[in-house]
Amino acid sequence: MNRNSLQGNVPADTAALLREYALRYETADFLNGDPSWFMHQVEPVADRVMLAFLASSLSYGNRTQFFPKIQYMLDSSHGNVEEWVRSGDFARDIPDDSSRCYYRLYTFGKVHRFLAAIRQMLADYGSLTEFVRQSTPDGRCLTAVSALTSYFSSRGIEGIIPKNTQSSCKRVCMFMRWMVRGGSPVDLGVWEDFIDRRTLIMPMDTHVVQQSVRLGLLKSSSASMSSALRLTSAMSEVFPDDPLKGDFALFGYGVSNK
Repeated sequence: MNRNSLQGNVPADTAALLREYALRYETADFLNGDPSWFMHQVEPVADRVMLAFLASSLSYGNRTQFFPKIQYMLDSSHGNVEEWVRSGDFARDIPDDSSRCYYRLYTFGKVHRFLAAIRQMLADYGSLTEFVRQSTPDGRCLTAVSALTSYFSSRGIEGIIPKNTQSSCKRVCMFMRWMVRGGSPVDLGVWEDFIDRRTLIMPMDTHVVQQSVRLGLLKSSSASMSSALRLTSAMSEVFPDDPLKGDFALFGYGVSNK
């Protein structure tokens, strides 16, 4: 790799490669097999936001295992996802039973309490969107992520949502990407009016870390918030107005260089 010609700290040839992969992979086809597919299966914005939050929260481990769990919520709500939570109808489909496994370490009881906490948020703020809007006066993604982690942590909900922002908060950052980036065939952009997409944070999973280390964008395989911010900073050199185009670029790089 030629490191004689640099764009900031990112080699020029690496930057060009990332731009090429971002252009190639940020298409509607990306939705196939990705959890972002679910939010496109409903029409009202409130339902898209709620289903996106639930889908992102359950998105860890094997997709063949957690996709049916997200689909169960979509089917149970008959597509009226926000009303399903707001009305408490979720209790019929996901009872407060800590002896039954819902998905991996999540029991029905844990998921029930998670949904109950969201229901309280809807009662107090009117919507998930309004909670984030009121909690993010500076328009920065990290502020919104911190508000979400604090809200659920204060209600004893751990695991589904990280308790703080010391970890990379991968799934919450992925959700923020979906909500904030407009003009995308994948992301919804419904919060672009109050959160600056230039402040979005790279969702750090094992795949992203591996590809970033291979490309020399990261030196460590740590998936901490500090690493996520360092990677985002590198992506800001390549995509100054839209650093999370880098998420698609790294996906494409991984697919093309297995």
